[in-house]
Amino acid sequence: MLTTRDHVRLLGPDDRNAFLALTAQDPVVNVFAEYRARVTNLEPRWLGGEMWGRFEGDELVAGCHMGANLVPVQCTSQDVACFAEPALGRVRSTATIVGPHPVVAALWEAVGDRWSPPRELRWRQPHLQIDHDPDVAADPEVRGTTRDDLTALYPACVAMYTEEVGVSPEAAGGKDLYRARVQQLISHGWSFARFDESGRVIFKAEVACATPYAAQVQGVYVHPERRGEGLAAAGMAAVVVLVREQIAPTVSLYVNEWNYAARAAYDRVGFTESARLSTLMF
Repeated sequence: MLTTRDHVRLLGPDDRNAFLALTAQDPVVNVFAEYRARVTNLEPRWLGGEMWGRFEGDELVAGCHMGANLVPVQCTSQDVACFAEPALGRVRSTATIVGPHPVVAALWEAVGDRWSPPRELRWRQPHLQIDHDPDVAADPEVRGTTRDDLTALYPACVAMYTEEVGVSPEAAGGKDLYRARVQQLISHGWSFARFDESGRVIFKAEVACATPYAAQVQGVYVHPERRGEGLAAAGMAAVVVLVREQIAPTVSLYVNEWNYAARAAYDRVGFTESARLSTLMF
């Protein structure tokens, strides 16, 4: 319960240093929120949403990114209830709620009866990370992609997204926006792939967000005709090497609990579990 010295408010550029100190308490799990703070300087017009904070006196003790992704930052199950009212203001513009399982469960208990029902609930997703060389040999054919690869890469990105999320990114007129996102990742040097002799993508992965401390991988995909050949483990080993050389020292990702094949591949590479996340999709 908030005391007279505690308060919740919208954060802005003047709070940037305090917010980065908050995310630094767990810089790998908090990589998305820290990345957004660094890129936008906590300006709401650049965030495409809002960043809220809970204070004890003058100290920022918890935060919550509220945009297309609603992401609690260093929240306890008690903290997150303080963000319920601001969260309800985002009900029509939020596509996902994602964060540590106990925190997301507490937030959903606070707002669920007044929020649109999720189309999918993924309650316990292992959060994995690696900060050392991979335990298996890296695939030497995995490389950073270039603009010339876009024609071959884009269909694989669409296929992976549709398979993972259950909805095509091109739905509701989203093709141009999604294609621009793929191009942006290529231009950042955050897109990696292996191509076969015909130029077809047989493995790919991207970095979704990164800070000086960590990079979060998304979009891991093996062409359906090539699954079961070990391409995922060798490909991810290559991604770990390239990301640690070029982007950040720790590589992270989170995976669906039921995706045993992917979890086995990540385990072979040397990823270890550091948290359990939950994702609610709308």
